[in-house]
Amino acid sequence: MSRSLTRVVGASLIGTTVEWYDYFLYGTAAALVFGKVFFPHSDPLTGTLLAFVTYALGFAARPLGALVFGHFGDRIGRKRLLVLSLLLMGGATTLIGCLPTYQQVGVTAPILLTVLRLVQGFALGGEWGGAVLLVSEHGDQRRRGFWASWPQGGAPAGNLLAAGVLSLLTGVQSEQQFLAWGWRVPFLLSAVLVMVGLWIRLGVDESPLFQQALAAARSREQAAAAEGLPLLAVLRHHWRDVLIAMGARLAENISYYVMTTFVLVYAVSHAHFHKQSALNAVLIGSAIQFALIPLFGALSDKVGRKPVYLVGAAGVGAWAFAFFGLVDAHSFGELVLAVTVGLVFHSAMYAPQAAFFAEMFGTRMRYSGASIGAQFSSVAAGAPAPLIATALLKDYGSATPIALYVAIAAVLTLVAVACARETRGRDLAAVGASSGTAGAAARPAGGVVAADL
Repeated sequence: MSRSLTRVVGASLIGTTVEWYDYFLYGTAAALVFGKVFFPHSDPLTGTLLAFVTYALGFAARPLGALVFGHFGDRIGRKRLLVLSLLLMGGATTLIGCLPTYQQVGVTAPILLTVLRLVQGFALGGEWGGAVLLVSEHGDQRRRGFWASWPQGGAPAGNLLAAGVLSLLTGVQSEQQFLAWGWRVPFLLSAVLVMVGLWIRLGVDESPLFQQALAAARSREQAAAAEGLPLLAVLRHHWRDVLIAMGARLAENISYYVMTTFVLVYAVSHAHFHKQSALNAVLIGSAIQFALIPLFGALSDKVGRKPVYLVGAAGVGAWAFAFFGLVDAHSFGELVLAVTVGLVFHSAMYAPQAAFFAEMFGTRMRYSGASIGAQFSSVAAGAPAPLIATALLKDYGSATPIALYVAIAAVLTLVAVACARETRGRDLAAVGASSGTAGAAARPAGGVVAADL
């Protein structure tokens, strides 16, 4: 592997880790803290439900981030937009740590919290596509699944950091201290992490594939038309791939937020675990997932993106029923087993996802296409997942409807991925803009057509 690719992989991993730390920190705090700090006059489950509403609104901003960052990322490059997304995310997270509480300023507090959550969602909507594409477009097609999976490792790494810091604080502080000021520390720590991420991310080069495509587009007489709106080109040439990407995300997104965010609510309020035990279970599962993601990415290079993805979707749908039974056993070991196995199946979907989505779209619309497919689905999947799960628990007092919810999502994902074409080994420069992925799949690996760029 070249030093350039090593630097790009490291920068993407650290950058996505910081971004996901910020994003998951909010979700974890929403499950454990925000209901009491920003909605103190509600009963515990209702307060948590209201906190998850603000959490879900962050997802609503992610498609807008995907559209804006995708458009400019396809016009001026991946690197600049990744720097901007990191600054926006870090700034919003740090400001959350400075917010006044409901008792101090009343309803203004949750309003400010919601605004900052929207900024987080906007930033993350643009981050994911750029980070995975920067690696995908630097690497070679033979091991693309492996290298592109490393930015995906930023999700469990960020969750590991968020759960780890909160677990440490809950372990050394009393409940009163933690609610009074301790919960702010992880949010303020984001300012330091962002500076580290920026220092590393500013040192990487722009994607060479993008630079070549941009030069080719500028040299054509019809450049002005080609340079219109990448969004329109995506919807014209790759609408089928966008729908497949959205379907593929359903089980991946829903299962993840149920098994890492909602489980904190379920384990503490329903199964009566101490919050530190619940955080530690997520921490252990996230550490194992971080190690597994590159392995599943490498496996997708050997057997294909689709087989690995399908195994993960089927596994997570079946495991949802065992998951809650293990949590209800009131054993820390079984709680860890429930979370860990769930994240193993999730890894089988998440690891090949970066290469899978990148290989669907042409270079000059790849940022837009991958981001739109991923982030629009998150509004229907990840955004309401903890909210729906909490509401189902509140209404039925049972986990069975929640397990059915995850299983239905798994079936929809199985159908979507089964309808996709295998993309392993596809030359990114040859993915057709004019004829869609069907034309790209039919061309020889080295066949680059000007219109494809």
